[in-house]
Amino acid sequence: MSGLDHKVLSVPEGLAGERVDIALARLLGLSRTRASELVADGLVMLDGHPPQKSERVHPGSIIEASIPAPRAVAVVAERVEGMDIVFQDDDIVVVDKPVGIAAHPSVGWTGPTVLGGLAASGIRISTSGAGERQGVVQRLDVGTSGLMTIAKSEHAYTVLKQAFRTRSVDKTYHALVQGHPDPHTGTIDAPIARHPKHDFKFTVRADGRSSITHYDTLEAHHYASLLVIKLETGRTHQIRVHMSALKHPCVGDLQYGADPTLADRLGLERQWLHAVHLGFEHPRTGEWVEFESPYPDDLQHALDAVRGLD
Repeated sequence: MSGLDHKVLSVPEGLAGERVDIALARLLGLSRTRASELVADGLVMLDGHPPQKSERVHPGSIIEASIPAPRAVAVVAERVEGMDIVFQDDDIVVVDKPVGIAAHPSVGWTGPTVLGGLAASGIRISTSGAGERQGVVQRLDVGTSGLMTIAKSEHAYTVLKQAFRTRSVDKTYHALVQGHPDPHTGTIDAPIARHPKHDFKFTVRADGRSSITHYDTLEAHHYASLLVIKLETGRTHQIRVHMSALKHPCVGDLQYGADPTLADRLGLERQWLHAVHLGFEHPRTGEWVEFESPYPDDLQHALDAVRGLD
């Protein structure tokens, strides 16, 4: 069929007995929902026949998948309430992203974006990057606030992408996590992959991508600890997944196992996670530049409430 990317895959031993949609998702790095859609649309064959998505696969089975090109999404210029421009010049723009804002457009997201906010402010960014991610060298989750940098020039995009790739950027976060990590200072070196059963979630798994998180305790309170966290890698949901794996999820992060009762008690409606510091060599001058972001009101209120419960 024209316009389709045709894949032919052999099922390895490690996926024996899995449902065909799960096996397809694992083999191609798709979400389970997307894999199920392909099966339902008749775009998948298992050993020469169209399977049900619940059909099980066997070692050596052949999965053929015809994958349509990704659906295009466009940047919509829309003013973003509360998004501050921390710094900009001809090469970069650094923003303080509020909660509830996506970094860039994506299929299924209808809310405001950082790129849309910049467009509404008349700020032109680099055209480098994949489609709707043009100029984006670093992303934050919708539910995470704080500092993001976007490339305005093609030169800056190339240099900054390489800087993030080689881990020469200082990315510092503060996180309020449940309980008290032991030891109070440490490094989490655990690979992260897409969760096999839940869309939009990730998990620690042996076949995941290398992920390294360093943490130190700033404050220890009765119910929670305030951590300073530095990332070596930048996987999706990395801090949230790693802290959840330690059984100390970010306060308010219900998706990764946080206590909803504590979140309600603190008036928190999202994960307590904020990108407080960003430092890197300026892509044109080579000068080391640093930026800071204060806690937004909801996180400050929750932290004050935790302190008050001691």
